[in-house]
Amino acid sequence: MRSQVQEMTRRALAGLALAALFLPGAANASFLSGEALDTAANVLAWFVLIVMPFAAIGAFLYVHVLPEVIAERNNHPQKHAIKVLCILSLFFGGMLWPFAWLWAYTRPTLHRAVYGTERHDDYYLDMDAKARAGSLTEGELAQLRLELAGMAAKGPLSPGMKQLAADLDANALAARAVAAASEGSK
Repeated sequence: MRSQVQEMTRRALAGLALAALFLPGAANASFLSGEALDTAANVLAWFVLIVMPFAAIGAFLYVHVLPEVIAERNNHPQKHAIKVLCILSLFFGGMLWPFAWLWAYTRPTLHRAVYGTERHDDYYLDMDAKARAGSLTEGELAQLRLELAGMAAKGPLSPGMKQLAADLDANALAARAVAAASEGSK
């Protein structure tokens, strides 16, 4: 019985091998044929020759600008230096790009130790504009005053920061005076 099963299996495999021998004659390499195949090949070739290089260059540039965008979004104090490193990376074939990427994501602890802040001056000027518009809460204003006081303790403030600190102090005094006047009228 076992030998009959083996014999039938051997014959079935031989039949499948013989059938497979005749199948490649009916197979097509593409679902297109003739003129349609030539047209599709031409369109694909032009796409690869014209569109793909521009897409590759665009992707290369976008990837090299990402550290600058990240530094800008995080108000990194050395965002201008990161931007320069990104530009230099373009000229050196991308070899400096990993350094710019790492630098954009690092916390500037030494900058905080020296200057008292981990943010670029532009952040504080934006906060000044928000404070003038009245869109900051009292807690955010207090935090801003605290950060500016910490920066002033580490060293002299830039003229813009001095003006911001003076404006915040004047606004705080005015708010206290308004609060005292409203308490006195009750």
